[in-house]
Amino acid sequence: MSRAIRLLLPWMRRLATLAIMAVAGVMALVTWDYYVAAPWTRDGRVRVQVASVAPQISGQITERRVVDNQFVHKGDVLYVIDPFDFEVSVRTNKAVLEQRAADLQVKQVQSERRQHLTNLATTPEEQQVFAGTALQAKAAFDMAHQQLAQAEINLQRTEVRSPVNGYVTNLLLSVGDYARQGAVMVSVIDSDSYWVDGYFEETKMARVCIGDRVEAKLMGYAQPIVGHVSTVTRGIGVANAASGVQGLPNVDPVYTWVRLAQRVPVRIAIDEVPKGVPLVAGMTATVTVREPGERQSGPRAVLAGLKARLTDVFDGPPARASCIPATTKDRGKTETLASEVEDTGLTPGQITPGLAPGMTASPTSP
Repeated sequence: MSRAIRLLLPWMRRLATLAIMAVAGVMALVTWDYYVAAPWTRDGRVRVQVASVAPQISGQITERRVVDNQFVHKGDVLYVIDPFDFEVSVRTNKAVLEQRAADLQVKQVQSERRQHLTNLATTPEEQQVFAGTALQAKAAFDMAHQQLAQAEINLQRTEVRSPVNGYVTNLLLSVGDYARQGAVMVSVIDSDSYWVDGYFEETKMARVCIGDRVEAKLMGYAQPIVGHVSTVTRGIGVANAASGVQGLPNVDPVYTWVRLAQRVPVRIAIDEVPKGVPLVAGMTATVTVREPGERQSGPRAVLAGLKARLTDVFDGPPARASCIPATTKDRGKTETLASEVEDTGLTPGQITPGLAPGMTASPTSP
């Protein structure tokens, strides 16, 4: 018995060494796939829409009703412009409107009187003159009415209001400043428009699909923001498109074996924000796309995930059908391919995905 053990012991050591090497190799391949093809990126940014509030009239600021970083609701007054000149304009236009109304009444009565006189008391030419005068008075009355409406709306515009719900940011104006028409005086961050932009390398785009669950972990916070892929940018800038000397194309040289992957912006809609995690535009986030298979658990799910990762290392990640809507030019072709999938039983990975402008394409050897 001891002799058999002594004979088997070297082989057991060799088998253990081979097993350790195999596990190490698999782990190395999985790690390589995770860092090269897995759908995650550290280059994520919190984004938001900012309303640049500019006055529609000019005047001196007499009152400021907000402070920096204050939350305001849509319609709240931010600051007030001196209304004196505009109040005078309203009163003046009201007086002009009353004058035009009285003049219109007189001219219409005169015209109606001339229309009822006989040919012995008036002439057709005189009737036409008085009718035209009444029409002119009516036009002058309408113009005065519109001028009054403009004066009243300008008076309302002396109270500059917030167009969105959000936070006042970088407030620098003070009482006494002169507000100029169209010049931005206050910026309001729209609190209802936050989203996350993830800049994914093009080698990882095959695993990014619209609607996929996304976790964005901000620097300094443990709990991630939960969202989903909303849209994928369909074009990025191409440096080789710029013209060089004499209008010739300026093509940058690239290395045959070393090329930097382009980054494609992916917009992520926010579904849930953990308590205590503030959303600040410009914050950095690590964005991870959770594929449908990752939500499963158990040994079979682990083995299936490991098999998929090893397949991706050697064959590349397969494209999923109907992952990203096709462009207008390729839509009919994609519908045809989708019908072929149903008719011939092709796998989704056999469907050729479209390329977005700016992405790098690698030629395949025959």
